[in-house]
Amino acid sequence: MKNKKWLKKLLTYNLVSLMIALFITTIYISFPSLPESFDKTLQDSMFKIRGKIAPTGNIIIIDIDEKSLKQGGQWPWGRDKVAQVLENLTNANIGAIGLDIVFAENDRSSPHKVFKDYNKSTKNIPNYDNIFAKAVASTPTILGYQFELENKEFIQKDDPYIPAIIIEKNKPEKIEYIFEAKGVILNIPEIQNNSYSSGFINNIPDESGMVRTVPLLIRYNEQMYPSLALELIRASLGVQKIFINYSLLGVENISLGDFVIPTDIYGRLTINYRGGKKTFKYLSIIDILNNNFNPKDIEGKIALVGTSATGLLDLRAIPFDATFPGVEVHANAIDNIITQDFLSKPEEMASMDLLLIVIVTFLTVMLVTYSPFWLNPFVMIIMGIAVYIITYISLFHYGLIFNIFLPLLAVLLSILITTFMDYIFEIKKEQLIKKKFASKVSENVMEEILNNSDSHKFHAMQREITVFFSDVRGFTNISEAAPNAKILIEFMNDYMDPMSDILMKNQGTIDKYIGDAIMAYWNAPVVLEEHATFAVNSALEQIYALELLNENIKNNNKYLEINKMCKQNNTEPIRIGIGINTGIATVGEMGSSKRSDYTVIGDAVNIASRVESLCKYYDSKINITNFTKDKINNDNYIFRFLDSVKVKGKKNSIDIWQVLDYDDKSEFSTLCNIDKKDLKEELDQYHFAVELYKMSNFKQALDIFLQLNDIHNKTNNNIYEIYAQRCAHYLIDPPDDFDGIYEHKIKG
Repeated sequence: MKNKKWLKKLLTYNLVSLMIALFITTIYISFPSLPESFDKTLQDSMFKIRGKIAPTGNIIIIDIDEKSLKQGGQWPWGRDKVAQVLENLTNANIGAIGLDIVFAENDRSSPHKVFKDYNKSTKNIPNYDNIFAKAVASTPTILGYQFELENKEFIQKDDPYIPAIIIEKNKPEKIEYIFEAKGVILNIPEIQNNSYSSGFINNIPDESGMVRTVPLLIRYNEQMYPSLALELIRASLGVQKIFINYSLLGVENISLGDFVIPTDIYGRLTINYRGGKKTFKYLSIIDILNNNFNPKDIEGKIALVGTSATGLLDLRAIPFDATFPGVEVHANAIDNIITQDFLSKPEEMASMDLLLIVIVTFLTVMLVTYSPFWLNPFVMIIMGIAVYIITYISLFHYGLIFNIFLPLLAVLLSILITTFMDYIFEIKKEQLIKKKFASKVSENVMEEILNNSDSHKFHAMQREITVFFSDVRGFTNISEAAPNAKILIEFMNDYMDPMSDILMKNQGTIDKYIGDAIMAYWNAPVVLEEHATFAVNSALEQIYALELLNENIKNNNKYLEINKMCKQNNTEPIRIGIGINTGIATVGEMGSSKRSDYTVIGDAVNIASRVESLCKYYDSKINITNFTKDKINNDNYIFRFLDSVKVKGKKNSIDIWQVLDYDDKSEFSTLCNIDKKDLKEELDQYHFAVELYKMSNFKQALDIFLQLNDIHNKTNNNIYEIYAQRCAHYLIDPPDDFDGIYEHKIKG
């Protein structure tokens, strides 16, 4: 009888194991993208556990870094300088040069172009594009270019020239997986036509924004083209043919010479990253230009010319780093190919994944069934660790990519279902997932969601809103002064909490926290008649609140290092700039089918962001647009007119006003710590000078601005210096059709 019960229990739990395994197998086969993001996150964690590994040393990066921009001027440089860089590298016996840059337009700094634009003779005048083209032709340089993967207006339709012969073996009749380009951004013909070859430089992130794979091939106009990394390898090997080998599912691998490169069905290489930024050897391009380097560092190597400078916006997110230079992605791909140190998922890995799921499920169910209940958590932990270790070893020792998430899910389901079936104890579980609306949105939004869950209230719509942006000044210095991440997070929480409370108290909806910045808005989803007033009041209250907050920070020994830095720089611990704009925007629930958020988008939002950025330029704390000023009771506040401007990316001008304080309060904040009567007299004089400036009476206006600057220079009113400099400039070089509007070429 006992044996029958044991056998019945064994059969029952084997059936449970089979059902769990079939369920997870169904997910694996029918919904492969469902667990993908979890799986990739787990793989990313393995890279961090493995840590940095040394690259081969065959690749160096010629970096357009901050040092180079500081010494050589802003990018782009004149192409005569870039040509000199190529020649200096070649003279030092570089093996090959790859350019992670596209020279899509003529060099505007070239003397030849300047003379041509002024209809002057260009005979014997240097042509930087021609100089650079000759350098490309006489050096082992592979150019980069960019494919457009979406249909856009005015994209080029030319075909890049490559000397490689690409042979597609076992090519199916219909190819659905290879990336198909819609257009291309090439170098100008004079440069492109002088090159030996070129390769595309597209780094395509996945849905999470992470670059885990790179395409080695892209199809364009029925022709296959290699990436910069693949073309550099081909050129370095001196082979002409590239073979694309297909299976029934898609691309299986790419071979050239003795190299066989396993890819996914899309022709992408899964990158075995060596580490975070600067894992490869970096040399500043300014040092190459000045011949200030050791030739032995580059002799016979592959040099990639790219940038790590933040301002040039070629930064990517990878498992190791959220701000990883795009050029180093190419370096990792080349290093993988050279060492044959690949991470791949061959077709047979699908069977291996399913086998692992079945084994893990049956083993977990058996262990839970024949173990005491109190051991179940330990069984789950041990099995989870075992799965993680197995897949880790497979990934980095054998280069095989197992699915990690589904075997772990099998462990979890096996534990839960088997434990439930045992009826050993009556399990009381607390709710595992709680909705935290209050941490995402304001209480107003939360209540609206709960009260209108079945309505169309959150569908996108047009509405007038007031948008608020604030940003902490000198946050980089603060983060560098903080002794560790924990202190920095506590410091920011001490700032964000009272600032957020002020916004919520004034019925604002906090849209997001962007690092040290806060974005909020009014009049959505709850309608507020005086939304602009609420926004301006929030800004002033935040400035007042900073006084007490800064005092508390100065007296807190936890922030000793930050306070030392602030004392050395003669600044308060926290200084902020605030920008506010009112206008029509699109509001509602937006995002993907899998994830969405209630937010706002539109020109009104962009202008608010630009206006906040201009606080630095005008040395102000609260900037508002004329659109916001028109919506509030002007008698309640003290304003200073700042400027009529065209902000970057906008055609129409806007007026920017500085909010100094409430007009009806007796005490002043740190915005303008002077008597209000004196301040109003100062403002009357200042606004009179502005009117003179707008009427092109620059001489009289200059005299007033200089007088104001001399008298009030202790208040650090940078606006007086700004207008004085403009007037002085216009007196020397009078403008044509002056309309008083200043155009900002940068965001702020």
